[in-house]
Amino acid sequence: MDLRETIDADVKNALKAGDKDKVSTLRMLNAALKNKQIDKRRQLTEEEVIETVRSLIKQRKDSIEQFGKGGRQDLVDKETAEVAVLEAYLPLQMAREELETLVRIPWPRPAPRGQDMGK
Repeated sequence: MDLRETIDADVKNALKAGDKDKVSTLRMLNAALKNKQIDKRRQLTEEEVIETVRSLIKQRKDSIEQFGKGGRQDLVDKETAEVAVLEAYLPLQMAREELETLVRIPWPRPAPRGQDMGK
């Protein structure tokens, strides 16, 4: 099942569960995906769907910052909940500790060539 089908299935499940906030967020995501699909005049690839989700998350995080400065905690909470729903559709990110471990693994040195052996 591709990401778009997963989102559609989650909308149905959220409707059945009566989770209005999740339904609202997923419908907003579907609308953004539909708009992008109309702009492209073709079906979206998996990468384009993920790019759209990232874009929406970025917009929400910018809104959270602005609402926080404005003292609107109710809107901060709403946007934070939307970010949590949207982040479920992003690929898993590598933990910082795992990344640091991989970066610190020494790379093997290439075998010396004939002319470099005496240097």
